[in-house]
Amino acid sequence: MNVIDQLEERRAQARLGGGERRIESQHAKGKLTARERLELLLDPGSFEEFDMFVKHRAVDFGMDEKHIPGDGVVTGWGTINGRKTFVFAQDFTVFGGSLSETHAKKICKIQTMAMKHGAPIIGLNDSGGARIQEGVASLAGYTDVFQNNIKASGVIPQISVIMGPCAGGAVYSPALTDFTFMVRDSSYMFLTGPDVLKTVTNEIVTAEELGGAKTHTSKSSVADGAFDNDMEALAEIRRLFDFLPLSNRSGVPCRPFYDEHDRVIDSLDTLVPDNPNIPYDMKELILKIADEGDFFEIQQDFAKNIVTGFIRLEGQSIGVVANQPMVLAGCLDSDASRKAARFVRFCDAFDIPLLTLVDVPGFLPGTAQEFGGVIKHGAKLLYAFGEASVPKVTVITRKAYGGAYCVMAPKHLGGDVNYAWPTAQIAVMGAKGAVEILHRKDLGDTDKTAAHIADYEEKFLSPFRAAELGYIDEVIQPRGTRKRICRAFSLLADKAADTPWKKHDNLPL
Repeated sequence: MNVIDQLEERRAQARLGGGERRIESQHAKGKLTARERLELLLDPGSFEEFDMFVKHRAVDFGMDEKHIPGDGVVTGWGTINGRKTFVFAQDFTVFGGSLSETHAKKICKIQTMAMKHGAPIIGLNDSGGARIQEGVASLAGYTDVFQNNIKASGVIPQISVIMGPCAGGAVYSPALTDFTFMVRDSSYMFLTGPDVLKTVTNEIVTAEELGGAKTHTSKSSVADGAFDNDMEALAEIRRLFDFLPLSNRSGVPCRPFYDEHDRVIDSLDTLVPDNPNIPYDMKELILKIADEGDFFEIQQDFAKNIVTGFIRLEGQSIGVVANQPMVLAGCLDSDASRKAARFVRFCDAFDIPLLTLVDVPGFLPGTAQEFGGVIKHGAKLLYAFGEASVPKVTVITRKAYGGAYCVMAPKHLGGDVNYAWPTAQIAVMGAKGAVEILHRKDLGDTDKTAAHIADYEEKFLSPFRAAELGYIDEVIQPRGTRKRICRAFSLLADKAADTPWKKHDNLPL
């Protein structure tokens, strides 16, 4: 056999991973193999693999007799719609995808290359955790990966897709990345598993209940989204990738668009009900102003009273933060504040302009919120908007009351262009509550109270009071919202920030 044939034989062996039997077992669970996943994620024929023949160096517990090329992770680079990205995919067919010293070195090598070349890194996680046979060497490998996650934060986008088990120390790398997605019924994440919980705390819970996709998308907020199977997950990651810049220096991606920037949307004139207590769906506004109605939502199932995600305007990626009147009347609470603050900080780190759509009657009252630290959590969102130096456009559609007005990207937090619809109500509080404080002596007189409420609404709930003070740049027609927003971002394209030097900020965590 000549050397060329030997090379091909070695490659074929490496591509088999743990062998046909384990590949069939992977398929039986409804899961794809590492290489099959990369084929779906990347453009056809674009994947260039590194370190295909790497093997572990362990000798204890009979490991010196068990060597499989690649050592449980496939690494390399490729393209998604022609744009470069670095990838790693853990191979569960090889030692259960467990992380060894050399497995970690392969991941670290790809992370370093991604930072050096200014391209995102996507990790497909499917691992049984640290390789017990290697002891502390495996833990050291994990920590090296974590350190690179931290170095890469704010430099390149980092995306994690949990496509199988992810337990113990393995969960920290996804938690350090910008976006984490899961696959329903086949992936889970937790620090301590059900068996340990049963022994230590006497809690009886399944792996799915403890760390499944539903738990992490709707309760813990660890995951940003979940998909029904591997194929859907990888297709949606490709879609998200198109919204993201390659690095913090590459500029926001802009793609061809087939939508008029000045498109008039007559239905928006009647979106906000005449009765201020009747809700409406803020997502309708987002979809109608976006290029081709395309909206990629982040954390759709968590803190639904605020909406975050990406749209395009004139082909350019825009980050959207919007109150949702359909849930808790659009009130802000601790979860909504944390969710939005993290999204705002991501957009600011990668120069993605921010659009804020406001209809917020205030912060959610109650002892649970106060005891849970809503003050500090609300301050996170306040801080995030205040420090963001990207172009910021704000549209107040209806209510903007009290401290919640202060938090939602007003002019005073560096909002560059601030619009309001004629239906906007900008005040310290609603008319009824204000009258109960200002005219307490007249509360027994229904006619006087009604007159006071009408007077307050006319003087203080109108957007024109804020416009008179210059806090609102223009009161606009709802139907022309897309045109006004597009022109505002066009105006702000050359915005330059001037901030004082600091080592780093001290976010109220």
